[in-house]
Amino acid sequence: MSINNSKTEVKRLFIGAGCNRIVNNVSWGASDLVSFGAQNAVVIFCPKSAQILTTLPGHKAVVNCTHWLPSNKFAFKAKQLERHYLLSGDADGVIILWELSLADNKWRPALQLPKSHKKGVTCITGFMVSQTDAIFASSSSDGTVCVWDVVFPTSFGCECKLSCLETLVVGSRPMVTLSLAQLPGNTGLIALAMGGLDNKIYLYCAERTGKFVRACELKGHTDWIRSLDFSLPIFSGEADSVLLVSSSQDKGIRIWKLTFRGSLANTEGTYKRGEIGLASYIEGPVFVAGSFSYQISLESLLIGHEDWVYSVQWQPPSLAAEEEIGFYQPQSILSASMDKTMMIWQPERKTGIWMNVVTVGELSHCALGFYGGHWSPDARSILAHGYGGSFHMWKNIGVSSDNWQPQKVPSGHFAAVTDIAWARCGEYLLSVSHDQTTRTFAPWHNQDPQSDGDSWNEIARPQVHGHDINCAAIIQGKGNHRFVSGAEEKVARVFEAPLSFLKTLHYTTSEQSSFPEDVQADVQVLGANMSALGLSQKPIYVNVTFSLSATHEIQENLGNDGLDTLESVPDAVPVALTEPPIEDQLAWHTLWPESHKLYGHGNELFSLCCDHEGKLVASSCKAQSATVAEIWLWQVGSWKAVGRLQSHSLTVTQMEFSHDDNLLLAVSRDRQFSIFKINRAGNDEIDYKLVARQEAHKRIIWACSWNPFGHEFATGSRDKTVKIWGVEKKSSVKPLLTLPQFDSSVTALSWVGLDRQRNDGLLAVGMESGLLQIWSLHVERSDSIPTPGVATAQIIRLDPFMCHVSAVNRLAWKNPENNENSTNLQLASCGADHCVRLYEVIVH
Repeated sequence: MSINNSKTEVKRLFIGAGCNRIVNNVSWGASDLVSFGAQNAVVIFCPKSAQILTTLPGHKAVVNCTHWLPSNKFAFKAKQLERHYLLSGDADGVIILWELSLADNKWRPALQLPKSHKKGVTCITGFMVSQTDAIFASSSSDGTVCVWDVVFPTSFGCECKLSCLETLVVGSRPMVTLSLAQLPGNTGLIALAMGGLDNKIYLYCAERTGKFVRACELKGHTDWIRSLDFSLPIFSGEADSVLLVSSSQDKGIRIWKLTFRGSLANTEGTYKRGEIGLASYIEGPVFVAGSFSYQISLESLLIGHEDWVYSVQWQPPSLAAEEEIGFYQPQSILSASMDKTMMIWQPERKTGIWMNVVTVGELSHCALGFYGGHWSPDARSILAHGYGGSFHMWKNIGVSSDNWQPQKVPSGHFAAVTDIAWARCGEYLLSVSHDQTTRTFAPWHNQDPQSDGDSWNEIARPQVHGHDINCAAIIQGKGNHRFVSGAEEKVARVFEAPLSFLKTLHYTTSEQSSFPEDVQADVQVLGANMSALGLSQKPIYVNVTFSLSATHEIQENLGNDGLDTLESVPDAVPVALTEPPIEDQLAWHTLWPESHKLYGHGNELFSLCCDHEGKLVASSCKAQSATVAEIWLWQVGSWKAVGRLQSHSLTVTQMEFSHDDNLLLAVSRDRQFSIFKINRAGNDEIDYKLVARQEAHKRIIWACSWNPFGHEFATGSRDKTVKIWGVEKKSSVKPLLTLPQFDSSVTALSWVGLDRQRNDGLLAVGMESGLLQIWSLHVERSDSIPTPGVATAQIIRLDPFMCHVSAVNRLAWKNPENNENSTNLQLASCGADHCVRLYEVIVH
């Protein structure tokens, strides 16, 4: 997606995001696209390219569940569809219907359902009755289940017609899983199965537009019901039937069979109204729906998982040769469990006994259990989402026999992303998050000539911590890659890139990229191991002569996926990666060793920055008094504290060194900014002096940024304003310009230079609403004018579909590689919506 105006074009290059840690959050549609919730955003990714395509803004609360219409189950019917639809429900009870036009891949919100749920939506399920008509049901924590009918328009952009067929009140124990199906026998009857916070499955039946009546209860599970799924009708010689599979926290899976018996006028079956036990179900009791009767029985009980089974799903039907039926329902079930495994169950050909035929994920160290499992529409791939917001996908690449192999999937943070920083030469982007991880993203040089340029991927996870991480700064200057991070603790931690990362970085870029041999020779650490408590990461040492071939030997010894010996060798085995890593490799084998701890602050770290020479690091912490609000200066290398700068009375929210490193700018919750003059004397001594302090805004100042070509800077505040200031020769500060008031609090700023001679630049502005704007700034300086002037023009407001859906926490322009007249720029952003986003900004 891209946006044009007369001077500027903005393209979306990359989105990284993790999945909300919620059951029913993921759906794989007949469009072969996967949807999931990332905080308040609905995210769409393509499994084939392993890239996130877009995010859909609209929800004001956490997205709990998504469901495609048509889903993967009805892919065999969806070949001719021009438009696909997606339902999403959030923690406030709001449900939105989205429309996707396949012709141009454009999304639009088709409608927002009337708010019928007072609490969060827990499950959405549905099916297409025809190409323009669908029925779906939604359940909520408020103890209600609503059934809806929607008629889709015949052309893109027209209105959908929605009607609520039924609202069922299920009592104090809410339902958490639903499944809808048409009952067998061509009766036009619809069955709704629901399960929740007791051990019963409730079956409701209704005519196409009629009232839903409770038909029966299915007993057998001994704990909460977690997942239900109806198969499509199965045609046998005697009678039509559908199968219902259920899973529970009792670790068991049950298959129930509903068989059509006929009209009540033609049968003498009795309807047992009394309470029915498990024994009578084996015999096959009968229930009545409308004027027809159905027999229900327990078909099978599947035992194999060792923890709660969160998800069960029938394999999507395939097109059948017989024109009368039109499809074939495979006897195959996918289950996902908190025991870190997904299993495929099928009946044996001779005995008909259901057996576990495929198990994946059992050697995973990082998943911490699966929250859901999904088939691809062609049933050649299976996808799981886990406790850590991660996706895991396997593809059956076998020809004559099954051979399920891990595949690359999108990855990202599963909590608010608090800070980002570019590597000194722009090779990669580093991000930190409240999910307690630090991640690096880089463009991977594509060997495929048919691919569209380099694709961005997560290539390493340098830090996996035990506290929420608030800030990070990459050390500039020469030498190895290093960064400092600050978390919800009083200690800042310094990390240094291991040899395995340096070699991986060599593969991510083209062969012409620089790979300093002197740095490689000096690095004696191959990787790092996680400590028991997950706070410090201990180095794994190698000989200086460790060669690239040795990494290949380790990889070969580990087998194809590098997991075969992890149970017997729990230590990390860092190796140089030659293709984008999967989740298990990222979480376990790409850690950086911690080299130093910086002690001094009295409260949790809040902000960090590094000067452009790579000599000094400044840090601040959460504060409610002047003594705690000190800014500490640390000398890179010795990591000694060389300064304690006092000016503010509350938390310093952001700091930045001027581009000549002579001035340090700090902004604070006390609504003031401060400027310190930094003098570097000999013998590594640092002199500093407060030269300016001023109350600049009426509310908290969240962000600041220097002009790369001078001593002008911008500040952004909760008062919805951005102000430009100039530092004069006598170190006094004068206001130069106030941009027109924004619609939301300004939470992030970043200024990049375009033309040093003309002093032109771009200022990116991020807001609490998640929206982004880019402004052009031209600073006029001359000897005759004592105070510089600033000319400004808004270049672009980014489309909401390209922006964040919650507060933008940080913006960072990639260094334009010392080009004086750079017109191809990259802007990175991160936000509370769990997303790291990258844009290409082309200035014509």
